[in-house]
Amino acid sequence: MRRDIQPNERAFTTKEVAEELEIATPTVRKYGQILERNGYEFLKDGDRRIFVQSDIGALIALRDTDKPLDDTAKGAVYQQRERLKDSNETDIALPDTYENVPHDPNQLKDALKYVVQELAATREMNVQLTNDMSQLKTTVSRLQQDHHAISSSIGNTAQKTNVKIENFTKQQKDFYETLLEQEKNHYEDLLQQEKQKSELLQKDIKSMREEQVKEWRSQNDFNKRLEEAIQKPKEKRGGLFSLFRK
Repeated sequence: MRRDIQPNERAFTTKEVAEELEIATPTVRKYGQILERNGYEFLKDGDRRIFVQSDIGALIALRDTDKPLDDTAKGAVYQQRERLKDSNETDIALPDTYENVPHDPNQLKDALKYVVQELAATREMNVQLTNDMSQLKTTVSRLQQDHHAISSSIGNTAQKTNVKIENFTKQQKDFYETLLEQEKNHYEDLLQQEKQKSELLQKDIKSMREEQVKEWRSQNDFNKRLEEAIQKPKEKRGGLFSLFRK
């Protein structure tokens, strides 16, 4: 049992340690296995290691060493055992209170009563601490479950977002293809309309040319008759005026 943990000392997960040391998560697990193989103790929640600051120091030693990892791990184990030894040694100062022990039975009774009350208070405090530790473990377990749920939710949300992006991209592609098709059809319609207008214009021009030819032939025929009428003798020029009556 480790007794080198300071009150309210922060605990780190494997992922947090990997980010802190800028190494891969599998590397953190590998270093942990090497340390445990050489006798190092970790706090654990089931099969999961929980790291404190002194553990991070041991991992840094493995990360930065040029020696074999097992040799460095043994050094870390030695340092941990020294810390545990120091935490287990308690120097209790026992003042010479024999002279101060009350000889009056009533005073002695009051003193014993006080000691009993203090022991009861200490026992109650220990029970409270045990309950607090149990609640803390429950809270940590619930937080881990919440973290797993949040991670799963984030993963599902990211997947849904990617699907939406893919669908949106497909919709954009379909929209542009539809727009291009509409533009193509519109352009073809305009070409068809221009073709029809051109055909009508060609017909009108042809009709005008035919009318001009008829008019030109009629005028030419009239000029010939007029010239013939002018060349006839005077007595026959009466027919000249008949040309204008036609």
